[in-house]
Formats: sequence, C-alpha cells, structure tokens
Amino acid sequence: MPTPHYGQPRYRLIAEALRRRIESGAIPPGALLPAESALVAEFQVSRGTIRQAIAALRELGVATTEHGRGTYATVNAQPLAQHCASATHQREIPADTELAALLGVAAGTILIEQESVMHQNGGARTVVRSYRLPETADGVQH
Repeated sequence: MPTPHYGQPRYRLIAEALRRRIESGAIPPGALLPAESALVAEFQVSRGTIRQAIAALRELGVATTEHGRGTYATVNAQPLAQHCASATHQREIPADTELAALLGVAAGTILIEQESVMHQNGGARTVVRSYRLPETADGVQH
C-alpha cells in the first residue's frame, strides 16, 4: 500500500481495507483471511503492522483468530471510526484442572488472569480472558 496515509496509522488503513473486503463478501464470513506473509507482500509493510491490523479487526468483531489455524472473517463488521472503549484488569488465580492441563502445570498453580472488556454503545461487546504464569523477579516465567 504505497499511497500516502496522511497521519493515519498504516495498520488502520490495512484493517479498513480488509474490513471492506469482509463487508463486500470478497472475504465471506467463516473464510480464512490471507496469511500474514501474503498480507505483508500485498501491503508492503512489516509483519508487526499486519498483526496490528488483524488485532484491530478482532476488536471490531469482524475477525477471529484461532491459534495454529489462522484468522477467519466474521459477520459483525463495523467501521473502524466507531467509538469503542476498553478496560483491562488482572488478578492472580489458582489454576483449575482444565487450565492446568492446557498450560502443563499442576492444578492450584498460581496464574495471572487478564480480562479485557471492550465496551461499545453503553454495553459490553467483547470479553477476552487470557492466562499466564507469573514472572519471577528476573523476568522469567515459572
């Protein structure tokens, strides 16, 4: 995308272009978005810029990413300019058996739960919870 962007971050321009493809049906709901490497080549930007664009699409609810499978188009397309607010909280919790199995730790191991809530039009739109092991004083995870 070698056109000037006049102060607009490149990732937003890319996200908007991809959103238009999803809304127009060029990328139908449930279809995989092009691979990061293909988008890097198409838009002539770094992988990090593509990842930011995809994150913006996820925040809007027009895409969802499955680890190891890719990013899929969804049906909730909304303009990037629409106002959204988010709040993030984190707390320590003991791992239940399901989380322990997923993370390969013993049940009861202390984890950091991070919850991000995206608000739009006065209500919660998206809630994302992630879990990780706490870091030690030297920055290494347990």
